[in-house]
Amino acid sequence: MRSSAELRIKVGARDSKLSHAQVEEVFQELAAFHPHVRFDLICMKTTGDCDLTTSLRLLDKTDFFTKELDHKLLQKEIDIAIHSAKDLPDPLPQGLKIIALTKGVDPSDALVFNKELPLGALIGTSSLRREESLLKWRSDLKCVDVRGPVDARLAQLDSGALDGLVIAEAALIRLQLTHRNRVRLEGAAVPFQGRLAIVGRADDTEMEELFECVHCV
Repeated sequence: MRSSAELRIKVGARDSKLSHAQVEEVFQELAAFHPHVRFDLICMKTTGDCDLTTSLRLLDKTDFFTKELDHKLLQKEIDIAIHSAKDLPDPLPQGLKIIALTKGVDPSDALVFNKELPLGALIGTSSLRREESLLKWRSDLKCVDVRGPVDARLAQLDSGALDGLVIAEAALIRLQLTHRNRVRLEGAAVPFQGRLAIVGRADDTEMEELFECVHCV
């Protein structure tokens, strides 16, 4: 066991504003129990960050957003990885496990828009489930795939390329964007939306014990 005077752990995460906010959220929760812990953040682009053409509608629970971080974990280049729990592959690669799931924040989906939506408004979403929710609300809406980090997607909305954009409420909360005009979509969100997953090596009992305090069933 490493010294408890100051424990530094290497944390892997995707390279985006939202991912940075998620890491900070986990750090703050952990610090309430273990103030001696420090995070050394290692950010990287994953396949899902670089490939902005593949539609998420075509993907199941794959490693599209985790593959490169999974590899670093298995190679012991990082101690843990922090992800949106909904983005994890199922099953995880052999040798890895979820060591904690945070309580998280609001799991609902939100439709963000700047002005009243016209007939046939163009809405950005890469989720078939979200599209179905939208069309139950207003059958005239037209949905198109949109990819990239939240700030890039919002830029498309603000430029007028889109009339509306579906975003997880949790992302708006974490990025301090709850001032944006929006409505909550009815219906169940994807499982684990709004929660964060801490993934580690299956044999790393030290990390599992450390993060037990932030785990919420």
